[in-house]
Amino acid sequence: MEYKQGRYSSLIKPLFSSIDLTIIIATIFLFEINLTNVYPFIAYISVLWIVISFFNHFYEVQRHTKIVQVITLLLRQTILFAIISYAFIGFFKQPNISRLALGNYLLLVFVLISVFKFLTFFLLKKYRAELGGNRRNVIVIGKNDKARQLIEIFNSRLDFGYRFKKQFSVSDNTFSLKDCFLYIIQNNIDEIYFSVSELSNKQINDLVDFADNNLRELKFIPDNKDIYSKKLKYEYYDYIPILSIRAIPLQESVNTFIKRLFDILFSSAVIIFILSWLTPLLAIIIKIESKGPVFFKQSRNGFNYKEFDCFKFRSMTPNKHANLKQATKGDQRITAIGRFIRKTSIDELPQFFNVLFGDMSVVGPRPHMVSHTNMYAQRVDKFMVRHFVKPGITGLAQISGFRGEIERDEDIIGRVKYDIFYIENWSILLDLKIILQTFLNAVKGDDKAY
Repeated sequence: MEYKQGRYSSLIKPLFSSIDLTIIIATIFLFEINLTNVYPFIAYISVLWIVISFFNHFYEVQRHTKIVQVITLLLRQTILFAIISYAFIGFFKQPNISRLALGNYLLLVFVLISVFKFLTFFLLKKYRAELGGNRRNVIVIGKNDKARQLIEIFNSRLDFGYRFKKQFSVSDNTFSLKDCFLYIIQNNIDEIYFSVSELSNKQINDLVDFADNNLRELKFIPDNKDIYSKKLKYEYYDYIPILSIRAIPLQESVNTFIKRLFDILFSSAVIIFILSWLTPLLAIIIKIESKGPVFFKQSRNGFNYKEFDCFKFRSMTPNKHANLKQATKGDQRITAIGRFIRKTSIDELPQFFNVLFGDMSVVGPRPHMVSHTNMYAQRVDKFMVRHFVKPGITGLAQISGFRGEIERDEDIIGRVKYDIFYIENWSILLDLKIILQTFLNAVKGDDKAY
């Protein structure tokens, strides 16, 4: 059956990409970059902008996309575009190009495209919410808590641009898919949402066939099985569709590169500007107060469960239980200077060397002692998921109240939940937010820092 949606959503992406390319090309002429020939450079950056946009999904901004995701896209797109722009100098042997002018050009491009992207992002939201434009008619098949919550979102978030038309209850004795199909056609429904748990396999197949044959978008609502509540990753193995139960952003090479570059720059800055003078000062104080080494080295489990030596400033008197027993409140092993550096998290600063060496990241799940890792792996469900990424000096769990001593099972369970959320939802902006909150917590003090 022929179906014409009467909307112009398909034109938005080509229009936005054309405007971005216009900005990129027009801005070149505002700077004296000293190009031998400007046109090969224009062709070079235009083609690569499109290629980067495709792999970065730069124009895949949906009506339900969060602002933090838009910022992440902008930063990632700009960093990659800057790298390929400077690569032009070497690839085409252009030694006379002004690096400073090229940098100013890239900065202006970033500002202009960011302004345009945010402007269109918010204008489209306003257009949907206040003028009722760019709307999609939707129905929901199924009647449960998740269906109810979805309908509430449709009705309350007008900026998403969904117009909820009707809910069909499968449990109703009068329910019929044919009636649904007729309603969909008569009311120009664009998207169909259905509860997997409430329909039989045959009904689902009939619904899929109808949607395909009538050019309607079909989306399912996760049922009460936990597997559908996960962040599923959809892939093809040749022609066979495969679902993975966990998508890990840091397994993508671009994200890995960005995070590693950030780790190197950030850890180098801390080592040069803080540890270079703080280490000798603390070394004298630690040595005066108690005998023993300045640094404390402890085996911990990191990426892929691999053991590494984690460095800290020594905050306890040397003892045989250091690698077995976690510090507790009022622990007699902690020295006077140790109490201060633990309270302010200064004792963790040598781990920036671990970051520089590649064993750790600035942000990630906190590594545990090997003995504790083995214990929690047996006791806590999904504990080992934390080892899919590098451990961090700080993490989402630590700024969310789950740092320090593990007094109850709820402490480690909560920590694991936050760590898994971080792994599945990583972004460079999330890292920056965690770092800022960690600094604020260190300044004001944390009740569990002892």
